[in-house]
Amino acid sequence: MSPTTVRPFTVPVTPEPELEALRARIQATRWPDPELVTDFTQGVQLTVMRELARYWATEYDLRRCERRLGALPHYVTEIDGLDIHFIHVRSPHDNALPVIITHGWPGSIVELLNVIGPLTDPPAHGADAADAFDVVIPSMPGYGYSAKPRELGWGPARIARAWDVLMKRLGHTRYVAQGGDWGAIITDLMGAQAPEGLLGIHTNMAGVVPPDVWTRLARNVLGAGGPPPSGLSEAEMRTFEQLDYFFAKGVGYGVQMGTRPQTMYGLADSPVALAAWMLNHDAGSYQDIADAFLGKPVGDLTRDEILDNVTLTWLTNTGVSSARLYWENTVGFFDVKNVTVPAAVSTFAHEIYRVPRSWAERAYPNLIYFNELGRGNHFAAWQEPALFAGELRAAFRSLR
Repeated sequence: MSPTTVRPFTVPVTPEPELEALRARIQATRWPDPELVTDFTQGVQLTVMRELARYWATEYDLRRCERRLGALPHYVTEIDGLDIHFIHVRSPHDNALPVIITHGWPGSIVELLNVIGPLTDPPAHGADAADAFDVVIPSMPGYGYSAKPRELGWGPARIARAWDVLMKRLGHTRYVAQGGDWGAIITDLMGAQAPEGLLGIHTNMAGVVPPDVWTRLARNVLGAGGPPPSGLSEAEMRTFEQLDYFFAKGVGYGVQMGTRPQTMYGLADSPVALAAWMLNHDAGSYQDIADAFLGKPVGDLTRDEILDNVTLTWLTNTGVSSARLYWENTVGFFDVKNVTVPAAVSTFAHEIYRVPRSWAERAYPNLIYFNELGRGNHFAAWQEPALFAGELRAAFRSLR
């Protein structure tokens, strides 16, 4: 069999003793003292984690994620020496547009499962068959069922090149790409690499921060301080302030993974440590996740959905391997990537930052779609799958 063969993949069925061991580890957690504040400023709150652990060990169905994933068609193929896992669901409708959708951290393919139906079969979800997609959802290297790199160099640019290889290997010579979080960075880099056949991209975490603003934000992270660049509009100033706060107060997890990912042995040893680390994201998303465990889920971001993602990461032991992507990264998270292909931007209400249209137009010279939405957080596809699917239909309609 050729290394380039696309091979069917069966979702592993976890032996029952391994699931029992997971429950035992959760129940044996040694808890710290509670935080000394009433909010998230010292980190993931003890009340949230105790409720997560209680539910995970006693009520959550540990086979739920396996069943959800097992109902879908999975494949593996070797690209650049590494086995890449992906879901590939073809639309039942003619002339469907192929799209590759890339997840982020601390997400996985789990965060994208609920958009597959609305994208592949729009009429079943109240939309037009002419907007149907063939959907490819890969697991990034070191995440989920993809292989863990055993050599250096698997950063976002290399993944972007691998995704073009994957799409063409599947016979998709004309396709579009979409991403959020790391997926947005990888998708932007695909748009900068502009491989033949890539018709356009869509992002829900647009890389638009101009160089002078990026430089000022970086100085503030290093403690140099200083005012924002002059001449910013009201919308641009709002975004600068959101990012300045995030880099000052909210990006500690990224600094740790970007400098010393191997230090985090607790992610492989303690399921509760892993869960806490995965919940420790931007403040808006954390609040929605915390609310899910405290009985107030926002959209589809329920406690079962969250634990599906954490459980997959635990069972595949990818807490540390997924973190290494931060160490491998050499590009800015939110700055301009020099995309040349047609680009579409959706900015959800509770994203880390709202994208000013002025910056989007400068960052993406061929901006074909821009929309600001009144709800949705950093995990837009996960929390608001119907809204997210509608954005992709609208964004790519002109490229069909």
